[in-house]
Amino acid sequence: MRMSWEDVVLIEEGKTSGDPTVVTVNCPDKAGLGCDLLRIVLEFGLYVTRGDFSTDGKWCYIVLWVVPCPISLRVDWENLNKRLLSCCPSFLPTFYLNQLTIGSKPPSLYLLTVFSLDRKGLIHDVTEVLCELDLSIQRVKVTTTPDGKVLDLFFITDAMDQLHTKIRCEETREHLRVILGECCISCKLQLAGPEYDSQQGHSCISEDVAEELFSSVVVGKEEQPNKASITVDNQLSPTHTLLQIKCLDQKGLIYDALKIFKDCDLRVLHGRFYVSVNGYRNLDLFIQMEDGKEIADKDSQVALCSRLKEEMLHPLRVIITNRGPDTELLVANRVELSGKGRPRVFYDVTLALKRLRICVFSAEIGRHSASNHEWEVYRFLLNETGGLLSTSNTAKHDIVYEVSRTLMGW
Repeated sequence: MRMSWEDVVLIEEGKTSGDPTVVTVNCPDKAGLGCDLLRIVLEFGLYVTRGDFSTDGKWCYIVLWVVPCPISLRVDWENLNKRLLSCCPSFLPTFYLNQLTIGSKPPSLYLLTVFSLDRKGLIHDVTEVLCELDLSIQRVKVTTTPDGKVLDLFFITDAMDQLHTKIRCEETREHLRVILGECCISCKLQLAGPEYDSQQGHSCISEDVAEELFSSVVVGKEEQPNKASITVDNQLSPTHTLLQIKCLDQKGLIYDALKIFKDCDLRVLHGRFYVSVNGYRNLDLFIQMEDGKEIADKDSQVALCSRLKEEMLHPLRVIITNRGPDTELLVANRVELSGKGRPRVFYDVTLALKRLRICVFSAEIGRHSASNHEWEVYRFLLNETGGLLSTSNTAKHDIVYEVSRTLMGW
């Protein structure tokens, strides 16, 4: 019996509020597929309560139990289905592929220019609308003028690949006009032109700040009860290495682990992600090297465990520093070898700042190379008027604490 395309991704919503939605993916396998799927799940603001993964190297079967985080988050399940489907390898005849090319080509880049009166939480409100519309922020340049106005430049891509249509474009502008209300002066959306080139450069960070932000041991992290243990076992199978991982649970934990396997060209043949117990999550993963063998070399095992622990314990770096007389918040995360940054970082940081009633004077997203990795760096110049007085050491600690908690989903 031949399998239809509609059976590749199945989503069964929970019967009552709070019940997990079951997402099933059944398709041909490819390198890094689990990481790609979990990245999309994270993009939609979903938390994986538990999961199962199995593949023979040619065909994979994945089941994820997911809930919105927070529970009040509105999820477009139909669009999630399409997004998951777009990254699954096809087994269909060629004449079907013309309908499924969204995931096979890089999306067009658009420039969204928002000019409005300034107010607390404005950047997050705009970001929230873009996330709800499944528009991904690639770069940002936010500037506040002396007369109390703000110019936001959002370089965005559309996962639905429909921004070139009048309906999708007008829908986006209308949602923004509604959320901005009377503050809105103008809202323009167009294909990004040569001005994008000036946004592509790496962030210029001082040596002292870079050392604090990108070092393996991050200042302040030791205050948190983050612990991870990894057991390596080659006795259960002659061709697989079993990794038994226990780590403090957090948003995107499974994605963080699978990202390492993808970047290291390691295959996950079987995996089980257990329900969080007392704030800790257990993962059992049977992995292979690219040549189909177990990881027998002890140094390779140690190096892999070390990298996994660092990524799971510190997937995001958050610090506050001074830029001249001003206070600057910096957030960084490692970029996948594919060039993709972590989803929803800008959303979470602006949400935390909105909760703290802190205004953002300027913001930007850039890239920086350090410690043999490329990092995505989010920089926020904070406005001292209102909210926490971010010049005091206590207030700075509180800002870092709240931003970190929001990013990690605690």
